[in-house]
Amino acid sequence: MKKFLVIQTASIGDVVLATSLLEELHYNFPKEKIDILVKKGNESLFEQHPFVGKVWIWNKKENKYKNLIKIIKDIRKSDYEILININRFFSSGLITALSDAHLKIGFKKNPLSVFFDRRIEHLITKHKHIHEIERNFKLIAEICLDDESEVLPPKLYPTPQSIEKIKQYKDNTYYTLSPSSLWFTKQYHTQGWIELLKHIPQENAIYLLGSKSDIELCNEIKKAINHPLCHNLAGKLTFLESVSLMDNAKMNFTNDSAPMHFCSSVNAPTTSVFCSTVPSFGFTPLSTDSKIIQTKEHLTCRPCGLHGHKKCPKGHFKCSTTINIKELVHRL
Repeated sequence: MKKFLVIQTASIGDVVLATSLLEELHYNFPKEKIDILVKKGNESLFEQHPFVGKVWIWNKKENKYKNLIKIIKDIRKSDYEILININRFFSSGLITALSDAHLKIGFKKNPLSVFFDRRIEHLITKHKHIHEIERNFKLIAEICLDDESEVLPPKLYPTPQSIEKIKQYKDNTYYTLSPSSLWFTKQYHTQGWIELLKHIPQENAIYLLGSKSDIELCNEIKKAINHPLCHNLAGKLTFLESVSLMDNAKMNFTNDSAPMHFCSSVNAPTTSVFCSTVPSFGFTPLSTDSKIIQTKEHLTCRPCGLHGHKKCPKGHFKCSTTINIKELVHRL
């Protein structure tokens, strides 16, 4: 019996995209054991997952390196046959190199890839659109039978408990908005979101989503639109509860961020605003009903980076402020 370990210790959105690779492995090896390593905080994505076994959790915030050494020791004892490292970090390369797995697979860009058995190219360019899922699939192309060019959407499995909790919010037709992003230049400007939500009929509900750190922003938006059925749920829902809520929304509005991938994981309708980043980087929505909204202006400064910045490097933030609000309203 084969034992797989997949490593994805990056941000929440990257972990969601990694679920496509898990689905492909399970399809090709339905009886084999598939485990995953994530950073602490992302483990709840795999609560009651139908085929993922052990979820290894690396706590990076407390005793980071002590915890890293312990994980390496424990993984070495677990006798994995195939280890697939999606990350390009030194730390994940160290785990892979010292894992004692029979077959170690990862990207060439990893600083320690010289110690991997298979090293795969990872190409990101603003000129050619290759989805991140396609790049990830190249890691398992030699061990899976399916055509690697087919892009499977990510998939999450809301638990019965999360589905039950969300039922209370589904009495009306509703929209969700996830207004924030880890990077400021990846999020649509607040006034733009306010303008959009003012077009939503009074009889439809609006749910503002995010983490605890987004409560203040969501309160600002809620106060500005003065909508009778607008609810700030930031910090009140788990990841899987948010996914369950998005699943039946009339439309979900997001930035180029994790909530967009949440929508893809349940094929929920999605409208995603791309500001400082561009679709050709390969992190686009995959729902059947999805649309990307971005500026029509030619900005020589865009994209200004793969992940965005804490503030606009040029000081004008035109990649956000020049987006035509009518394109968003049209998606209501």
